Amino acid sequence: MTSIPAEIDTPDVLIDRDVLERNIERMAAAVRDRGLRLRPHAKTHKVPEIAALQLAAGAAGLTVATLGEAEIFAAYGADDLFVAYPLWVGPRQAERLRRLSATARISVGVDSAEAATAMGEQLGDAAGDIAVLVEVDSGHHRSGVHPDAAADVARAAARAGLRVEGVFTFPGHSYAPGMPVEAAAQEQQALERAAGQLEEAGFEVPRRSGGSTPSALLTDSTTATEVRPGVYVFGDAQQLELGRCALEDIALTVASTVVSRHEGGTGVPRRVVLDAGSKVLGSDRAAWATGHGRLMDHPDARITALSEHHATVVWPEDAPLPALGERLRVIPNHVCLTMNLVDDVAVGRGGALLERWTVAARGRNS
Repeated sequence: MTSIPAEIDTPDVLIDRDVLERNIERMAAAVRDRGLRLRPHAKTHKVPEIAALQLAAGAAGLTVATLGEAEIFAAYGADDLFVAYPLWVGPRQAERLRRLSATARISVGVDSAEAATAMGEQLGDAAGDIAVLVEVDSGHHRSGVHPDAAADVARAAARAGLRVEGVFTFPGHSYAPGMPVEAAAQEQQALERAAGQLEEAGFEVPRRSGGSTPSALLTDSTTATEVRPGVYVFGDAQQLELGRCALEDIALTVASTVVSRHEGGTGVPRRVVLDAGSKVLGSDRAAWATGHGRLMDHPDARITALSEHHATVVWPEDAPLPALGERLRVIPNHVCLTMNLVDDVAVGRGGALLERWTVAARGRNS
């Protein structure tokens, strides 16, 4: 989409349907060619219509981050959902898991014997309806146990009546310059080590799950069985700067308007201000990022500051400064945050507005 539909007011989230569909089909084909299953992470988009496109393209199921997200997608017909998170299950969470397992195949993450025991106790007779994957740390050093401790967690889960189905990891350190190849190698080593530990303990390990958007196409199918990328559906400024996508792969932008314009002067930057601030772009900025987002049609401009409703854009000296009222497309740094900040999104093709999609899982953070 080369222009902003005239019918929408700014700021507004704008999805190019042609690019979206191309991204979905391309990832599905690439993962299939590598002999892996694709289980895309729906926390990125939170939109049932997009999930339906991913499943139609051959996804084995969906990944979600929370029970709330799982409930939304199950209500729209998704029947194989993995909550890729080390859940701590109390009485209310157990009841929600029971309801979910009545309509969908549910698997969840666990990374401690204590959590596995508590989950089994709370689920009671329904424990066998829930599959668990042991989360292992492959170098991101967030949640997840050392691969050598995976069997201990699996034993606790089995004693609690849960079905142990495999291991998973999140190579989140792939989200840094020069890191995707190394992170993918560490992912392989961690999954291989953890799966071996479970097999030595007598467990079958049919699922070995990994893969983030930067590393998904580097994941080794000799070890992993599935990957869980999310951002690939849209692309964002982080992926652009990491070289994991190109401008033509960006399916989501934030339509914005120039509301203030300054030619600059001695010690004052030449700049414009857009009406898309942190309340629509999100405030995430990696230490290595060159700004708070990028402009789709002006790659040399830089968003140097965000306020709640202002984006300050420093403009190149050799380029014409946009006029007041001009509408520009902003690429968010981290697209997952943007989707959790809006109730619905505009979907277009070739500059024309097609429809609006509700962000049905917005705010489902628990």
